[in-house]
Amino acid sequence: MTNPFMMPPTGFGPGSQPLDHNDEKLEYMPLPQDMRTYSPSLPEIDELEPDQIGPAMALLGQVAAACVEVAETGGMQTFDLRGFDAANRTLIAETLGEGEVSAKVRAVPAIALQESVFAGVWCAKGDGIDRIEVAAIPPCVHEDAFAVHKPGLGNATPLAAGVVNAPPLLIELHDKSKGFRIDAPLHVVNMSLLPHTEEDLLWLDQALGEGAVTILSRGYGNCRITSTTVPHVWRVQFFNSMDTLILDTFEVTTVPEVALAADEDLVDSGARILSVLEAIQ
Repeated sequence: MTNPFMMPPTGFGPGSQPLDHNDEKLEYMPLPQDMRTYSPSLPEIDELEPDQIGPAMALLGQVAAACVEVAETGGMQTFDLRGFDAANRTLIAETLGEGEVSAKVRAVPAIALQESVFAGVWCAKGDGIDRIEVAAIPPCVHEDAFAVHKPGLGNATPLAAGVVNAPPLLIELHDKSKGFRIDAPLHVVNMSLLPHTEEDLLWLDQALGEGAVTILSRGYGNCRITSTTVPHVWRVQFFNSMDTLILDTFEVTTVPEVALAADEDLVDSGARILSVLEAIQ
């Protein structure tokens, strides 16, 4: 009786034959290797008396409550740090740590933002500014995003050799910018999927200019987000762990979602801050 299942003969199939000099070896794009994850870090307070760190403990408790409230009602809550002494400031800084997202807002005054290890809890520093902000993202990011840092030339941008598809894309972005509504669906121009040249990208950079905000999100590789001078138009670029650009887009939105802390993240941050405070006590 013949067996209906026949094993393939040896010496056949991919990888079974040696490559000669005319063959190309199949190579895969390097995959992400590392990802930053939350791990609780307890500040060292052995040399401090409980009454010395009372102000910091009280403030962190208020920040935890603010996380839950902001998740439920939106908006932002702020906590000024300028009145705290060195011991309390150190406890606050060590408890919050540094998370995956940072931002520069080149307005007046310029503001540096650093998200803590608790999503939605931000440290803001600038001239006369030293505070904690609890929000999906601090409002200054979208309030000052499209102020001019590097002017855009718009349609007056010189057409260099090699510019093919950029001018109609600029028209599309301007059209979506003018008709933008808060409740409008996200509009994305994915340059990684569209045919374009390097000259197209350079032309768009010159035409759109650079706004006041740059955001860097670190996770699997990096995500760099830059505002343009055209309202609601952002450049969003994803890089893998080898710093190779793998996704290049323009988004027409208030702030790209990748930079925002979700409501459930804020609730979780409030719970985790309370857990750290319980461990300290």
